[in-house]
Amino acid sequence: MNKKKLHVKTGDTVKVIAGDDRGKTGRIIAVDISKQRVTIEGLNLVTKHAKPSAKNPQGGISQIEAPVHASNVALVDAKGETFKAGRRKNSEGKSERYSKKTGEVI
Repeated sequence: MNKKKLHVKTGDTVKVIAGDDRGKTGRIIAVDISKQRVTIEGLNLVTKHAKPSAKNPQGGISQIEAPVHASNVALVDAKGETFKAGRRKNSEGKSERYSKKTGEVI
């Protein structure tokens, strides 16, 4: 599968714009570029059943974050407003991400 760059990366604050957690915001903790999915801290929780093992002798049920497709999240600025990210070259010729709404660097 082709590795396309995403508009978000680990550590970004995003708002979910589609799905069960629509409207909630959180920080990205993992990005899977090949599947174009992001895992957001505390959102899209799923129940995981664990069998008792040597590492976890109790077993039991836990909740973990499941990945969300990157197209279902929007970047959020410091004021809590969503914006689209663009890429441009800075004065040194390095690529940088910027807010298309305000023009400031992310």
